[in-house]
Amino acid sequence: MTNKTNTIIIGILVFIALDLFIWRGILSIVPDHVAHDYFLDVGQGDSELVIFPGGTKVMTDAGPDDTVLASLARALPSGDDYIDLAIISHPQLDHFNGYNFILDHYRVGAFIYNGRDDDPGVAAWPALKAKIAAKHIPFITLGGGDKILIGAGGSAGASSTRNEVDFLSPNLAFDQSAELNDTGFVELIKTPGLRTLLTADIGFNVEDWLVAQNKIGATDLHADVLKIPHHGSKYSSGDAFLRAVSPRVAVIEVGAKNKYGHPGSSTLERLASDTNAIVARTDKNGTVEVYRDGSGKLRVSKEK
Repeated sequence: MTNKTNTIIIGILVFIALDLFIWRGILSIVPDHVAHDYFLDVGQGDSELVIFPGGTKVMTDAGPDDTVLASLARALPSGDDYIDLAIISHPQLDHFNGYNFILDHYRVGAFIYNGRDDDPGVAAWPALKAKIAAKHIPFITLGGGDKILIGAGGSAGASSTRNEVDFLSPNLAFDQSAELNDTGFVELIKTPGLRTLLTADIGFNVEDWLVAQNKIGATDLHADVLKIPHHGSKYSSGDAFLRAVSPRVAVIEVGAKNKYGHPGSSTLERLASDTNAIVARTDKNGTVEVYRDGSGKLRVSKEK
Protein backbone atom coordinates (compact mmCIF):
# COMPACT_ATOMS: atom_id res chain seq x y z
CA MET A 1 0.00 0.00 0.00
CA THR A 2 1.44 3.40 -0.93
CA ASN A 3 2.02 6.31 1.43
CA LYS A 4 -0.60 8.30 -0.46
CA THR A 5 -3.20 5.56 0.03
CA ASN A 6 -2.32 5.33 3.73
CA THR A 7 -2.83 9.06 4.10
CA ILE A 8 -6.23 8.96 2.41
CA ILE A 9 -7.40 6.05 4.55
CA ILE A 10 -6.08 7.66 7.72
CA GLY A 11 -7.89 10.87 6.89
CA ILE A 12 -11.14 8.98 6.44
CA LEU A 13 -10.62 7.17 9.74
CA VAL A 14 -9.98 10.43 11.56
CA PHE A 15 -13.16 11.97 10.24
CA ILE A 16 -15.15 8.84 11.11
CA ALA A 17 -13.73 8.86 14.64
CA LEU A 18 -14.45 12.54 15.10
CA ASP A 19 -17.97 12.21 13.70
CA LEU A 20 -18.63 9.54 16.30
CA PHE A 21 -17.10 11.34 19.24
CA ILE A 22 -17.06 15.10 18.70
CA TRP A 23 -20.80 15.64 19.06
CA ARG A 24 -20.82 13.66 22.26
CA GLY A 25 -18.10 16.01 23.55
CA ILE A 26 -19.95 19.11 22.39
CA LEU A 27 -23.04 18.08 24.30
CA SER A 28 -21.06 17.38 27.47
CA ILE A 29 -20.14 20.98 28.35
CA VAL A 30 -21.55 24.46 28.01
CA PRO A 31 -20.77 25.72 24.48
CA ASP A 32 -18.37 28.64 24.08
CA HIS A 33 -17.74 30.72 20.99
CA VAL A 34 -14.00 31.17 21.62
CA ALA A 35 -11.09 28.75 21.91
CA HIS A 36 -9.27 28.27 25.20
CA ASP A 37 -5.66 27.03 25.31
CA TYR A 38 -4.49 25.42 28.55
CA PHE A 39 -0.81 24.70 29.14
CA LEU A 40 -1.06 22.30 32.04
CA ASP A 41 1.41 22.30 34.90
CA VAL A 42 2.78 18.75 34.87
CA GLY A 43 6.31 19.40 36.13
CA GLN A 44 9.15 18.57 33.73
CA GLY A 45 6.98 17.59 30.79
CA ASP A 46 4.44 18.78 28.25
CA SER A 47 0.66 18.78 28.30
CA GLU A 48 -1.67 21.07 26.37
CA LEU A 49 -5.46 21.10 26.23
CA VAL A 50 -7.38 23.07 23.61
CA ILE A 51 -11.11 23.49 24.05
CA PHE A 52 -12.46 24.52 20.66
CA PRO A 53 -15.47 26.77 20.10
CA GLY A 54 -18.45 24.54 20.75
CA GLY A 55 -16.66 22.44 23.36
CA THR A 56 -14.58 19.84 21.49
CA LYS A 57 -11.52 18.97 23.58
CA VAL A 58 -8.18 18.08 22.00
CA MET A 59 -5.31 17.20 24.33
CA THR A 60 -1.68 16.97 23.27
CA ASP A 61 0.63 15.09 25.63
CA ALA A 62 0.02 14.36 29.29
CA GLY A 63 3.31 14.80 31.12
CA PRO A 64 5.44 12.19 32.88
CA ASP A 65 3.14 10.92 35.64
CA ASP A 66 -0.19 11.36 37.44
CA THR A 67 0.46 15.07 38.11
CA VAL A 68 -1.64 15.80 35.04
CA LEU A 69 -4.82 14.63 36.76
CA ALA A 70 -5.06 17.56 39.16
CA SER A 71 -4.22 20.12 36.47
CA LEU A 72 -6.70 18.63 34.02
CA ALA A 73 -9.47 18.52 36.63
CA ARG A 74 -9.00 22.24 37.31
CA ALA A 75 -9.14 23.09 33.59
CA LEU A 76 -12.31 21.11 32.80
CA PRO A 77 -15.82 21.82 34.06
CA SER A 78 -16.80 19.84 37.14
CA GLY A 79 -17.89 16.33 36.26
CA ASP A 80 -16.54 16.42 32.70
CA ASP A 81 -14.67 13.15 32.16
CA TYR A 82 -14.49 13.04 28.36
CA ILE A 83 -11.65 14.02 25.99
CA ASP A 84 -12.53 13.92 22.30
CA LEU A 85 -9.03 13.49 20.92
CA ALA A 86 -5.73 12.68 22.66
CA ILE A 87 -2.51 13.32 20.75
CA ILE A 88 0.94 11.95 21.63
CA SER A 89 3.51 14.31 20.10
CA HIS A 90 6.24 11.65 20.28
CA PRO A 91 6.81 8.57 22.45
CA GLN A 92 8.97 9.90 25.28
CA LEU A 93 7.97 9.41 28.91
CA ASP A 94 7.61 13.09 29.81
CA HIS A 95 5.06 13.47 27.00
CA PHE A 96 2.98 10.28 27.04
CA ASN A 97 3.03 8.59 30.44
CA GLY A 98 0.34 10.76 32.01
CA TYR A 99 -2.14 9.13 29.63
CA ASN A 100 -1.67 5.87 31.53
CA PHE A 101 -3.30 7.61 34.50
CA ILE A 102 -5.82 9.66 32.50
CA LEU A 103 -7.29 6.47 31.02
CA ASP A 104 -8.13 5.30 34.54
CA HIS A 105 -10.35 8.35 35.09
CA TYR A 106 -11.38 9.75 31.68
CA ARG A 107 -12.98 8.45 28.52
CA VAL A 108 -11.12 9.25 25.29
CA GLY A 109 -12.61 9.27 21.79
CA ALA A 110 -9.43 8.53 19.81
CA PHE A 111 -5.65 8.65 20.08
CA ILE A 112 -3.24 10.08 17.49
CA TYR A 113 0.50 9.36 17.37
CA ASN A 114 3.38 9.44 14.89
CA GLY A 115 3.83 5.68 14.48
CA ARG A 116 7.10 5.48 16.39
CA ASP A 117 7.86 3.52 19.57
CA ASP A 118 9.85 4.45 22.64
CA ASP A 119 13.01 2.60 23.69
CA PRO A 120 12.17 -1.09 24.35
CA GLY A 121 13.30 -0.66 27.95
CA VAL A 122 10.58 1.88 28.74
CA ALA A 123 7.76 -0.31 30.05
CA ALA A 124 5.25 2.53 30.28
CA TRP A 125 4.95 2.76 26.47
CA PRO A 126 3.73 -0.80 25.74
CA ALA A 127 1.57 -0.50 28.86
CA LEU A 128 -0.16 2.56 27.37
CA LYS A 129 -0.64 0.90 23.98
CA ALA A 130 -2.13 -2.15 25.69
CA LYS A 131 -4.50 0.01 27.74
CA ILE A 132 -5.66 1.88 24.61
CA ALA A 133 -6.27 -1.43 22.85
CA ALA A 134 -8.10 -2.93 25.83
CA LYS A 135 -10.51 0.01 25.85
CA HIS A 136 -11.05 -0.33 22.07
CA ILE A 137 -10.01 3.28 21.47
CA PRO A 138 -8.99 4.07 17.86
CA PHE A 139 -5.19 4.54 17.67
CA ILE A 140 -4.38 6.44 14.47
CA THR A 141 -1.01 7.27 12.90
CA LEU A 142 -0.56 10.71 11.32
CA GLY A 143 2.33 12.80 10.03
CA GLY A 144 3.25 16.09 8.44
CA GLY A 145 0.71 17.30 5.92
CA ASP A 146 -2.26 15.66 7.65
CA LYS A 147 -5.11 17.74 8.99
CA ILE A 148 -8.06 17.33 11.34
CA LEU A 149 -11.14 19.48 10.89
CA ILE A 150 -13.16 20.03 14.04
CA GLY A 151 -16.94 20.38 14.18
CA ALA A 152 -19.37 21.91 11.74
CA GLY A 153 -17.13 24.92 11.09
CA GLY A 154 -14.42 22.64 9.74
CA SER A 155 -16.38 21.07 6.94
CA ALA A 156 -17.09 24.15 4.85
CA GLY A 157 -16.35 27.82 4.48
CA ALA A 158 -13.16 29.85 4.37
CA SER A 159 -10.11 28.57 6.22
CA SER A 160 -10.21 31.65 8.49
CA THR A 161 -13.49 30.39 9.98
CA ARG A 162 -12.43 26.76 10.40
CA ASN A 163 -11.45 24.95 13.55
CA GLU A 164 -8.60 22.64 12.65
CA VAL A 165 -5.34 21.00 13.63
CA ASP A 166 -2.67 21.10 10.91
CA PHE A 167 0.31 18.77 11.34
CA LEU A 168 3.29 20.66 9.89
CA SER A 169 5.93 18.09 10.89
CA PRO A 170 7.40 15.47 10.90
CA ASN A 171 8.09 15.01 7.20
CA LEU A 172 9.19 11.57 6.03
CA ALA A 173 12.87 12.21 6.78
CA PHE A 174 12.23 13.44 10.32
CA ASP A 175 9.73 10.67 10.96
CA GLN A 176 12.48 8.09 10.29
CA SER A 177 15.13 9.90 12.36
CA ALA A 178 16.98 7.99 15.06
CA GLU A 179 16.46 11.05 17.27
CA LEU A 180 12.91 10.82 18.63
CA ASN A 181 12.77 14.57 19.21
CA ASP A 182 12.90 15.04 15.42
CA THR A 183 9.72 12.97 15.07
CA GLY A 184 7.59 15.16 17.33
CA PHE A 185 4.38 16.64 15.99
CA VAL A 186 4.40 20.33 15.19
CA GLU A 187 0.73 21.30 15.32
CA LEU A 188 -0.75 24.55 14.10
CA ILE A 189 -4.12 24.86 15.81
CA LYS A 190 -6.37 27.30 14.01
CA THR A 191 -9.65 28.71 15.27
CA PRO A 192 -11.37 31.97 14.37
CA GLY A 193 -9.30 34.64 16.11
CA LEU A 194 -6.58 32.41 17.60
CA ARG A 195 -3.63 30.52 16.14
CA THR A 196 -1.53 28.30 18.40
CA LEU A 197 1.71 26.50 17.50
CA LEU A 198 2.65 23.41 19.51
CA THR A 199 6.21 22.23 18.95
CA ALA A 200 6.95 19.14 21.08
CA ASP A 201 10.74 18.77 21.59
CA ILE A 202 11.97 19.89 18.16
CA GLY A 203 15.44 21.39 17.79
CA PHE A 204 17.16 23.81 15.45
CA ASN A 205 17.16 21.36 12.51
CA VAL A 206 13.38 20.96 12.42
CA GLU A 207 12.90 24.66 13.08
CA ASP A 208 15.14 25.54 10.13
CA TRP A 209 13.14 23.26 7.86
CA LEU A 210 9.90 24.85 9.02
CA VAL A 211 11.31 28.33 8.38
CA ALA A 212 12.33 27.26 4.86
CA GLN A 213 8.79 25.98 4.26
CA ASN A 214 7.45 29.26 5.55
CA LYS A 215 9.66 31.26 3.15
CA ILE A 216 8.41 29.42 0.07
CA GLY A 217 4.79 29.75 1.18
CA ALA A 218 4.26 26.05 1.85
CA THR A 219 3.07 26.92 5.34
CA ASP A 220 2.40 29.97 7.48
CA LEU A 221 4.18 29.72 10.81
CA HIS A 222 2.71 32.87 12.32
CA ALA A 223 0.89 32.17 15.56
CA ASP A 224 -0.60 34.20 18.39
CA VAL A 225 0.55 31.61 20.92
CA LEU A 226 3.75 29.54 20.81
CA LYS A 227 4.53 26.56 22.99
CA ILE A 228 8.31 26.96 23.25
CA PRO A 229 10.08 23.84 21.96
CA HIS A 230 11.74 21.33 24.26
CA HIS A 231 11.00 23.02 27.57
CA GLY A 232 13.14 26.02 26.62
CA SER A 233 16.26 24.03 25.71
CA LYS A 234 19.19 26.12 24.49
CA TYR A 235 19.19 23.92 21.36
CA SER A 236 15.74 25.15 20.30
CA SER A 237 13.92 28.43 19.64
CA GLY A 238 16.34 29.82 17.08
CA ASP A 239 16.25 33.46 15.98
CA ALA A 240 14.77 32.86 12.51
CA PHE A 241 12.11 30.53 13.90
CA LEU A 242 10.98 32.96 16.59
CA ARG A 243 10.82 35.81 14.12
CA ALA A 244 8.78 33.71 11.67
CA VAL A 245 6.27 32.71 14.34
CA SER A 246 6.19 36.20 15.92
CA PRO A 247 4.06 35.11 18.88
CA ARG A 248 2.24 37.46 21.21
CA VAL A 249 2.34 34.84 23.98
CA ALA A 250 5.09 32.27 24.53
CA VAL A 251 4.65 29.48 27.06
CA ILE A 252 7.49 27.37 28.45
CA GLU A 253 6.39 24.07 29.96
CA VAL A 254 9.11 23.17 32.43
CA GLY A 255 9.64 21.71 35.88
CA ALA A 256 11.05 23.74 38.76
CA LYS A 257 14.77 23.20 39.44
CA ASN A 258 14.98 20.53 36.74
CA LYS A 259 18.30 18.77 36.15
CA TYR A 260 18.52 19.89 32.50
CA GLY A 261 18.88 23.60 33.17
CA HIS A 262 15.66 24.36 31.26
CA PRO A 263 14.89 26.98 30.19
CA GLY A 264 18.30 27.99 28.88
CA SER A 265 19.43 31.57 29.41
CA SER A 266 20.21 31.87 25.69
CA THR A 267 16.64 30.83 24.85
CA LEU A 268 15.21 33.49 27.16
CA GLU A 269 17.52 36.07 25.59
CA ARG A 270 16.37 35.15 22.07
CA LEU A 271 12.74 35.37 23.16
CA ALA A 272 13.38 38.88 24.48
CA SER A 273 15.30 40.07 21.42
CA ASP A 274 13.32 38.37 18.62
CA THR A 275 9.75 38.75 19.90
CA ASN A 276 7.53 41.05 21.89
CA ALA A 277 5.81 38.08 23.48
CA ILE A 278 4.48 37.81 26.98
CA VAL A 279 6.43 34.86 28.41
CA ALA A 280 4.74 32.48 30.85
CA ARG A 281 6.32 29.45 32.53
CA THR A 282 4.58 26.55 34.21
CA ASP A 283 7.33 26.26 36.83
CA LYS A 284 6.63 29.81 37.99
CA ASN A 285 3.02 30.39 36.91
CA GLY A 286 1.40 26.95 37.16
CA THR A 287 -1.20 26.15 34.50
CA VAL A 288 -1.48 28.92 31.90
CA GLU A 289 -4.71 29.68 30.02
CA VAL A 290 -4.82 31.81 26.85
CA TYR A 291 -7.97 33.01 25.09
CA ARG A 292 -9.59 36.07 23.52
CA ASP A 293 -12.19 37.93 25.55
CA GLY A 294 -15.44 39.39 24.28
CA SER A 295 -13.66 42.49 22.95
CA GLY A 296 -11.15 40.40 20.99
CA LYS A 297 -8.22 41.08 23.34
CA LEU A 298 -5.78 38.25 24.00
CA ARG A 299 -5.91 37.25 27.64
CA VAL A 300 -3.36 35.26 29.62
CA SER A 301 -4.54 33.74 32.90
CA LYS A 302 -1.94 32.25 35.26
CA GLU A 303 -2.63 29.85 38.09
CA LYS A 304 -0.05 31.54 40.29
